[in-house]
Amino acid sequence: MSNIHSFAADYSEARDKFLAAARLSGARTVRYDNPTKGPRGESLSTDVARLGPDDASKVVVTISSTHGVEGYCGSGFQVDWLATVGAAGLPADTAAVFIHAINPYGFAWTRRVTEEGNDLNRNYVDHGKPYPVNEGYLEIADFLIPPDLSEAATKAAEAKLAAYRKKVGDIAYFRAVSGGQYSHPDGMFFGGGGPSWSNRTLHAITDKYLKGRADVAVIDFHTGLGPYGYGEPITHYDIDTPASRRVRAFWGESVTESKRGQTASQARDGLGHYGLNRLLLEPETRLTMCTLEYGTFDRESGQKAFRADHWLHKYGDPLGKEAGPVRAAMRRQFYPDTDDWKEAVLFRGHQITRQAIAGMQRPSN
Repeated sequence: MSNIHSFAADYSEARDKFLAAARLSGARTVRYDNPTKGPRGESLSTDVARLGPDDASKVVVTISSTHGVEGYCGSGFQVDWLATVGAAGLPADTAAVFIHAINPYGFAWTRRVTEEGNDLNRNYVDHGKPYPVNEGYLEIADFLIPPDLSEAATKAAEAKLAAYRKKVGDIAYFRAVSGGQYSHPDGMFFGGGGPSWSNRTLHAITDKYLKGRADVAVIDFHTGLGPYGYGEPITHYDIDTPASRRVRAFWGESVTESKRGQTASQARDGLGHYGLNRLLLEPETRLTMCTLEYGTFDRESGQKAFRADHWLHKYGDPLGKEAGPVRAAMRRQFYPDTDDWKEAVLFRGHQITRQAIAGMQRPSN
């Protein structure tokens, strides 16, 4: 039976629980040490647990903490699955690879970004080519993170943002804010000036565990968009391709496809989805991937939390007295620490993972 005690109070506890559950399940683990430390000087790492036959042609993958602070959600599910399902849930010729805290810096510091200030889910672009230009972000960057967070300065910035939103409409506004940008390293949703440590680590994990497999299903756990507690499986495949049809065969009609304009996410460039699709090419590997996005609170409160977090790390003291309330707001926005929300995460996580495993057993199309 699933257990809400699979969730942790901080990064270090989450890692301890993950490794304990992996040991109990009989999984083998590998650690990738991150070069930075947590706020209490603690060591940080991405940990991988693998279950199933070494030569399995099918692999189900879960990823937690692409967006740091969102790691509470994915980690809680990963611990629960290892503790309650484990090898018994894997058919013949099927393995599980669970990637815990791919962005350990963001998880430990209660941030969405990596130690380089990158939004990891905008960082998987081809860094050898010119970066995409987000014209909308250029217009509003100074209002998103004002140097002064006083009531008057915040009100003035909000008024400028509201005027821009009214001028361009909601979709263009959210695309400008969160679609990804490559011009302001201290700004929101910055895609980076090169592959981040987390990006390089995911490449190494893919090379070690996923290259050459016939079937790979990936579930990347996220939080922050959509109705409270609901887990939305989002995909980014081109419409009416074999992969687009496959995600519906795996996960049914609840799948939303960004190319059909069905999802609230406005991400466009540098997604992990695109990065993995470049690494695992058909026909050698049939990759079926979704972002499992759990709703929390409204977008506006999320934007306020982002603003304060970026302000703290750009203008403030991340270890000073102002850091506590900023981190508390980020944690609440991306991890509603309530029993009903956690139960919803576990139910949907088990369902989506079970469906992915079942989907890989069906013949290729």
